[in-house]
Amino acid sequence: MKYLCLIYDDEKMWPSMPKAEAETMMGEYFAFTEAVKQSGHYVGGNALQPTSTATCVRVRQGKTTTTDGPFAETKEQLGGYFVVDVTGLDRALELAAQIPGAKMGSIEVRPVLEMARA
Repeated sequence: MKYLCLIYDDEKMWPSMPKAEAETMMGEYFAFTEAVKQSGHYVGGNALQPTSTATCVRVRQGKTTTTDGPFAETKEQLGGYFVVDVTGLDRALELAAQIPGAKMGSIEVRPVLEMARA
């Protein structure tokens, strides 16, 4: 079963983080990514640009509007994700706990709803 692991943290901390600490954290991300690929559970994943680059699209009564940034102000922002294919929620949670961002933010784990085409 596929699970989406959404990585949330305070994106403002990265620019203020000491260079050595940021390099260590990125090294941990690269190591985690390689390990999950080697395990055969990796489906995909990416880091995201900051929320300042986001655009929200809404269609109401047939009219499309766009606004800058995310819809809600929060202390933690979506910074990236992994998609894993594992035997169940327990294994997905084990992998999520190994994502480096879990140490300073949170990882939301959600099952992927696989839609059948008729």
